Amino acid sequence: MDIRIEEPYWLLLLIPAAIYMGFTWKTSGQRLAGKGTILFALRCLAIIALVFALTSPYLTSRANEEQILFVVDRSVSVGGAQEKEDEWIAESLKGRKENQSVGMFSFAGSFRTDVKLTDSDFTIPDLPELPDRDATDLAKAIDLAAAVAKNKVATRIVLLTDGLETVGSVEQLLPKYAGGRVQIDTVLLDQEKTADASIALFDTPKTAYEGEKQLLHVEVESSTRTTGELIITQNDEEIIRESVELEPGTNRFSFRNAASGKGLLKYEAKLIVPDDAILENNRMLAVTMLEQSPRVLIVQTERNPSAIPKLLDSQSIDVNVMNAAELPESLSGYLGYGAIIFDNVPGHQVGENKMTVIEQAVKKFGVGFMMVGGDESFGLGGYFKSPIERLLPVEMELQGKEQIPSLGLVIVMDRSGSMSGSKIVLAREAAARSVELLRDDDTFGFIAFDDQVWEVIPIGAVGSKEEAIEKILSVPANGGTDIFPGLLKAYEDLSESTLQRKHIILLTDGQSPMPPGYEELIEEGRNQQITLSTVAIGEDADWTLLEELAEEGGGRFYDVIDESTVPAILTRETSMMTRTYIEDDPFYMTVAGVPLWSSLFEEGVPKMNAYIATTPKQTATIVAESHKQDPILAEWMYGLGRTIAFTSDATGKWSGDLARWANYPEFWNTAAARLLPSYREVPYIITHEGGGTYTVTDSSRKAAFLDVAVVDESGVEVPFTAEPLAPGKMRVTVDADPGLVFFGVSDDQGGLFEAGVSVPYSEEYTFSKPNKRLLEKIADRTDGELLEEGDDPTRVFRNHPFKSGEQTSIVEWLILTALLLFFIDITLRRFGLLKGITAKRRAEPVVEEPVREQDSISELLKAKKKR
Repeated sequence: MDIRIEEPYWLLLLIPAAIYMGFTWKTSGQRLAGKGTILFALRCLAIIALVFALTSPYLTSRANEEQILFVVDRSVSVGGAQEKEDEWIAESLKGRKENQSVGMFSFAGSFRTDVKLTDSDFTIPDLPELPDRDATDLAKAIDLAAAVAKNKVATRIVLLTDGLETVGSVEQLLPKYAGGRVQIDTVLLDQEKTADASIALFDTPKTAYEGEKQLLHVEVESSTRTTGELIITQNDEEIIRESVELEPGTNRFSFRNAASGKGLLKYEAKLIVPDDAILENNRMLAVTMLEQSPRVLIVQTERNPSAIPKLLDSQSIDVNVMNAAELPESLSGYLGYGAIIFDNVPGHQVGENKMTVIEQAVKKFGVGFMMVGGDESFGLGGYFKSPIERLLPVEMELQGKEQIPSLGLVIVMDRSGSMSGSKIVLAREAAARSVELLRDDDTFGFIAFDDQVWEVIPIGAVGSKEEAIEKILSVPANGGTDIFPGLLKAYEDLSESTLQRKHIILLTDGQSPMPPGYEELIEEGRNQQITLSTVAIGEDADWTLLEELAEEGGGRFYDVIDESTVPAILTRETSMMTRTYIEDDPFYMTVAGVPLWSSLFEEGVPKMNAYIATTPKQTATIVAESHKQDPILAEWMYGLGRTIAFTSDATGKWSGDLARWANYPEFWNTAAARLLPSYREVPYIITHEGGGTYTVTDSSRKAAFLDVAVVDESGVEVPFTAEPLAPGKMRVTVDADPGLVFFGVSDDQGGLFEAGVSVPYSEEYTFSKPNKRLLEKIADRTDGELLEEGDDPTRVFRNHPFKSGEQTSIVEWLILTALLLFFIDITLRRFGLLKGITAKRRAEPVVEEPVREQDSISELLKAKKKR
């Protein structure tokens, strides 16, 4: 057993303590035999005990316990080496000693415990693949393994890897483990010899002009001589397909392509090689921005063609017209436009997914957005609680407006097994939105059906909307499909009421036979003022039956391929039943607020016929309002983009004399000018540093602060970290899968810039030689060993030089001893216990020899004679 101290520098306190105590002893004039000697010794011992306690001393008992941790690389770069790694570990276990406990862990981008640290028998289990094998983080693996190990016990980490780290820096971690109880042995793993070809580089011009011949440059790395096919697409359309012969090493190919299209061009290079080992590295994207006039997208429907394109100045604005059903799904389809105008477009023809992408284009990239009214727009278009409502300066809900009294609404929803997944989720969300549009005293019922009827919410006053929504959102999908019983229940519930408006909405994705006489049920319902609308979800629904039910029921039929449109449909149906949206009394609008707008109406305001009532949001700018103080024209900034709401129409049916006004074309050109973002003349420079790391630099050096947003093609925000490097310069690291992402950059000077950048595949998918130098450094800095093929695996179980044992702190005992000595000192002085001892010594009698009587007489006689 040894005594050790952790903080020896506290012992320096003994020097001034000794000087002070020596000086005190000398000046007191005490003698070694006096009582002061005892008290002086007690105080010295107490001071020594306290100083020694400050050094954190402990007793150690010798022990030879060791722990061996196998940390195994399971990333893509080691290929199919799992079996080889497990065989190596099994062979090494033959050298295990009784005092050695063993654990096994796997890592790639993440860390996993395969076998907990144990001192019993060790077997290698069958292991599934790690989820994120496209990264290698050596530093995190070593740190987490060391944290799992017992503290203050001799530890050896056996790191089986090829040393090709793609995340973190293990070299920065090594000083933490240098010369300590943790040794790291490294085992070099060689990659399997497989044939692979990969696209290492795909470069296109950052900007180009339409018709310009662009240089497309591709570099292909190949491990063997082979042949293949190289394909290049532009905006997902094939433009180049060429057979290529590949030599071992780097192969370079260049192509010329005339720039076609408008706005942002997405190029993709694909490589097809027979018997290729890794397919993930055969694809790479690049982006080119075509310089051109501002582009405006006008969205219309076949039922409501737009009159706006003819009114805009085609000389200065490039106008594109598109039907709502043809809107693109990806963000790149919108970033080529400076502004988007929805002209009387119902929400169910757009869908929630596309609305979300448009919202991101406006919020993060400054694309302008305008909604124009009509009988299928705003609240009547089903935009309540949608992403489009979020970006507009007005709300669809009519607050404080006159509403239709005595409404009864019953939703009949299919909850069969075929509705599982996104269908049931969106259907429940749609029903919940419908509840939010109802008043507390409206009548509402919710029926779910499979092969039987489930009365989720019995018909009655809405009451608590929160409770109703909670019940709706809890409906699961299961069972078969039988439509009629649920529909019959809805008609029976509404037929007993005396409400003025009674409506049923039926949603289903399946088919079901209807019993004879079902037409009579619907006809009788019509006689009782009950209407029926139907929604067919998916291609398996019985469209013929549902369309017939809606026609006979006096409602509307919706055929839905994209289930994300279901919420807009139910919102539209509920809005049409619960609100009087259309204000059709002729009026003159009042214009104020924005000089660019008000200057158009200096000579007077034309008379208008109608508009859709909405509620302005708190921070919106009301450009023009009706005689009822409803917004006719409103705008605001939503993120980086400006949005405008015009609640009348563009055809003249509602806008009346405004459409025949001389300044009517200028009205729409002003709207377009307000919507278009103010992009910087000198764009930011985005430089790829490798992996998912980019540097954003303001080339004008005018900006001090940058704000960056990153989203993917679906409009979903991409996680990223931003590190300011200097004024107008920032490093951005994105956490995204390989593909295309979009940067939106704004600054403190009002500048705005957008760019698409390609996130390449992980370095794990590139063939590189194992990093032996790094593994040597890891082993050398931690007093471990580098083991290669042919070395004895049992070496990892050699004796560890660090001798560990149990440590018992004696700080408390030393403090207790010091207190006890001080207590004894005080007691001896306070009660004078030492006085008795010293007094006794002073009072001892002098022993005198007795005087014999004879001697006394003789002495007297002698004295007498002398006299």
